[in-house]
Amino acid sequence: MLTSDIEPSYVVGFITRQREELKRFIRMNIEFQTSLEPLKLVSAPEIVKMMASSAQIAGVGPMAAVAGTISQLTLNFLLKQGAKYVIVDNGGDIALKTNKDVIMGLYAGESSLSGKIGFKIKQDKTPLGICTSSGTVGHSISFGQADSVTVFSSSSSVADALATSIANQATGDNEVEMVENCLAKAEDMKEHFKGVLIVVGESAGTVGKIPDLVETDKKIVLGDLYDLY
Repeated sequence: MLTSDIEPSYVVGFITRQREELKRFIRMNIEFQTSLEPLKLVSAPEIVKMMASSAQIAGVGPMAAVAGTISQLTLNFLLKQGAKYVIVDNGGDIALKTNKDVIMGLYAGESSLSGKIGFKIKQDKTPLGICTSSGTVGHSISFGQADSVTVFSSSSSVADALATSIANQATGDNEVEMVENCLAKAEDMKEHFKGVLIVVGESAGTVGKIPDLVETDKKIVLGDLYDLY
């Protein structure tokens, strides 16, 4: 997380409060944590309502949007505090607002594209949510075998839920079929995102408009560059 002139403990306190509100809600509504389908809510904290709304759009369980929602809430909080340059990376689910162009690399497991290409994020296109789901990398639940499904949206909460929904469709007899199934799902929901890149092994496809692709020669994460709090 990058900010300027904002006390790190202040940010940590905000994030901690969001997590505690979510945990309290789950203790009283256990199905919110376990459901693989959208849930309708009567009354809930902001983080819960945002997760539920994004899940409804994507047709998945609300926990599919948890990381992106925390990123989005943190970005909103920091912008309200006057930050001009913010990158919140919550395990690959990113919300950012920058005052200069930045390059975001692609990590797609064992695919040859992993660490070889990145996205040029133009500052005038931010705030932006960038979230990735994978069936071959990480511990999150995915019913597909995509190496990466990266969604670009105005909301990282929505992007997170959509990435999960699209990645779930990476099934079939071969890589091309898996990509095509993901593309078909993405087409059905394209009104909710700016663009999506799907990678399965050596096959890839896009829907909508993704940022310009650039060559990279490193596999690097924010934590390798900055001290994160």
